[in-house]
Amino acid sequence: MGCLSIPLIMTLLLLSACQTAPVTGRSQLILIPESMEIELGLTAYKDVIKKARLSEDREIVDMVNRVGRRIAAAAEREEYKWEFNVIENDKIINAFALPGGKVAVYTGILRYTENEAGLAAVMGHEVAHALVRHGGERISAGILAQLGMIGLSAAVRNKDPAAISAVNQAYGLGVNVGVLLPFNRSQELEADRIGIVLMAKAGYDPNEAAAFWRRMMKAKDKAPPEFLSTHPTTERRVKEIERWIPEAMKYYKIP
Repeated sequence: MGCLSIPLIMTLLLLSACQTAPVTGRSQLILIPESMEIELGLTAYKDVIKKARLSEDREIVDMVNRVGRRIAAAAEREEYKWEFNVIENDKIINAFALPGGKVAVYTGILRYTENEAGLAAVMGHEVAHALVRHGGERISAGILAQLGMIGLSAAVRNKDPAAISAVNQAYGLGVNVGVLLPFNRSQELEADRIGIVLMAKAGYDPNEAAAFWRRMMKAKDKAPPEFLSTHPTTERRVKEIERWIPEAMKYYKIP
């Protein structure tokens, strides 16, 4: 059997790596298989959870799981092993979701969500990042290029600290627990748009997403929460979300 040329192999790889994001229809280039992305997400998740203090407030934990299950049902990814945790830290105004359905909410953001619909806006946004594989796009853009595909897989299996740190950053998790790194602005807006569709499918009024971001806008007057760091301006987010609400309302049904 003859050998394929390197340029041809690369061309075939690039062609097979192209996909289309749901809702927005944006073309994506993701070079790693989703199975590896889920493995990386699980590794990063375990690394954060084992260092975190998990909330023991039954009311909050039950609420996050209740909203999470509805968002998960709307996501229609039955192969994901969904898991929801609440991290006890009132100073961290954030949440995250990793490939494979691993989701965590920091207690600090709950004073801005105010109700279950506000929480659904946050969780829908974060789950959208995982569904659209924004972390995989980061890796494909070269964040882990120095490891190579084989090296990356081996390094994760061996729990190499440098590899774990790089994976965490690819999925928006900082080296230190509680320091979350934002996705780029276009990915953030895409997650906003897909997130309000998810919350609408889950039976939450998409208008609550705009209300949540207005509350976050007021928070900026005091100190910019991590959830806003280098993100699109809150004013722009509200305007874009309001523009997308009619699209999301097509999916909204009160349960």
